[in-house]
Amino acid sequence: MRLFVAVVPPARALAGLDEAIGVREEQLRWVPPEQWHLTLVFCGEVAERHVGELTERLGRAAARTAPFDLRLVGAGTFPKQAARARVFWTGLGGDVTSLSRLAERCAAAARRTGIDVEERPYRPHLTLARARRDPVDARDAVSRLSSYDGEPWTVSSIRLVHSTLGASVRHETLAEPVLSGGQGPR
Repeated sequence: MRLFVAVVPPARALAGLDEAIGVREEQLRWVPPEQWHLTLVFCGEVAERHVGELTERLGRAAARTAPFDLRLVGAGTFPKQAARARVFWTGLGGDVTSLSRLAERCAAAARRTGIDVEERPYRPHLTLARARRDPVDARDAVSRLSSYDGEPWTVSSIRLVHSTLGASVRHETLAEPVLSGGQGPR
């Protein structure tokens, strides 16, 4: 099964962002707002027999992390040149250091479970859209959202998500460990 670990902003934070986006360029393939999330670690294809151990290890990672505040801010693209964008995203403000530390803990949990995750620097963002095929000029979209500063919220859990690809992508939450800052199981 195809799995990832994520933080999902609350509905009010997503609604504010959705409203701020306004016009959606047709050359971009927009991620539906109900699927917006902050990926902490992409696990890829994972055998079902590993899901229990992964869930347990993610629970420990969450238990070692205290809740922290974030907000959605600004916009950008990958690559950085918005005139040749493949991915359009919104960034994060608030305690991004705690988010990065949580991503590291989740990646370590996956590795200890035997899952081969990428070893690259964590770049916190929420993907809004992708180019359909060739790179697109997303300068207008970035400009419209560049001054966006969303309502803060408290991150209090992570989600282990099963993603099913196809004509319509489906996300199913398999587990939702709570952040407890050292108060939970070890």
